[in-house]
Amino acid sequence: MESVVFIFSLIDCCALIFLSVYFIITLSDLECDYINARSCCSKLNKWVVPEVIGHAVVTVLMLISLHWFIFLLNLPVATWNIYRYIMVPSGNMGVFDPTEIHNRGQLKSHMKEAMIKLGFHLLCFFMYLYSINQQSTS
Repeated sequence: MESVVFIFSLIDCCALIFLSVYFIITLSDLECDYINARSCCSKLNKWVVPEVIGHAVVTVLMLISLHWFIFLLNLPVATWNIYRYIMVPSGNMGVFDPTEIHNRGQLKSHMKEAMIKLGFHLLCFFMYLYSINQQSTS
């Protein structure tokens, strides 16, 4: 049963890594003016809810399976994702809004956040891989 939890978490983590890379590429395309702000924001907002759900599922799964360290490691990032999604001002297109993305350095902060999430998901990927290995040897 433990191996199944970590295999599912590993697959979910792979999806979140690809999603983080997609966010970085799309935001850098906007930064270089390869795409306009409206197109960029609509592409990114399409993937915000799946990112929140994917991360929340792994966090809850670690809580249910009593892996406290991994749960506590995932909790701040899952909480931040949910907070960011809930606190979208009314009238905005979503978390990424084309009218505000160039204001107050939002593009840079979104890019920094995507880079941090990529690093976090890579760390989690290797932790899950190590945990699978530990489960199979014991």
